[in-house]
Amino acid sequence: MKLLLTSAGINNKSIQDALVDMLGKPIADSNALCIPTAMYGHPWVGPGVKAWHFISGNSENPIYKNPMVDLGWKSVGVLELTALPSINKDRWVPLVRETDVLLVAGGDALYLCHWMRQSGMADLLPSLKAVYVGMSAGSMVMAPNIGEFFVGWTPPTGGDETLSLVDFAIFPHLDHEMLPSNTMAAAERWAAGMQGPTYAIDDQTAIKVIDGAVEVVSEGNWKHFSP
Repeated sequence: MKLLLTSAGINNKSIQDALVDMLGKPIADSNALCIPTAMYGHPWVGPGVKAWHFISGNSENPIYKNPMVDLGWKSVGVLELTALPSINKDRWVPLVRETDVLLVAGGDALYLCHWMRQSGMADLLPSLKAVYVGMSAGSMVMAPNIGEFFVGWTPPTGGDETLSLVDFAIFPHLDHEMLPSNTMAAAERWAAGMQGPTYAIDDQTAIKVIDGAVEVVSEGNWKHFSP
C-alpha cells in the first residue's frame, strides 16, 4: 500500500515529486478518483460550496485553491462513500481497483472513518494498487486514533478510533495562521496523550508510506514524537 499523507495537499515541488515517484508515471497519464466525504462531517467545510471547490479543483478564491484535483490528471472522477452502501459493489469496486490515485479530502476524520467502514472501502484499501493521497482528515483517518483534540463528529460507537492502517497519528496544519490553536505547544500536549508515535506537520509537509516504510517529505516544519 502506498500512502501520501499531507496536511493540505500537494503544496510544493518536493511533495509533488514524491507523488510522481509513487505513481511511477506522470500525473498527466494517471487517472484519479476524489473522495469528498470527510467534508460533510465538518461544519467549516461542508456540505455546500466548499465541497464543490474540492471536487472541481478550479476555485478562483485562493483560500479554496485545491492542490489535489487541479494537478492535471488524465481524468478525475468522484467517489462518494455515503452512496456506496446503497449500490452493488460490482458497480464501484472495479473502478477503485483500476484507478491510479485516490484523492481524499479533509474535514472530519471520524466521519470519514465511519463511512469508509460502512461502505466497505476500509476493507478494500490494503489491497489497492492505487496511491492514496490524504489531505488533513483524509490523512488522519489512517491512524489508530486521532486524540480528543480533534474529535468533532461523534460516531455511534463513540471513541476516537480510526483505521489503524499506519501505526502513527498526525497533527495537521501546524502553526497555521487561520488555526491559532494549532501551535507546537498544543501538538506537544496532544502527543503526550497519545499511545503511539505521532507527527505534527505543517501545510508544506507530507508523510510518505510505502509498505510500512515511513519517510517525511517537507519544505516546512514538522516534528516527530515518540511515546
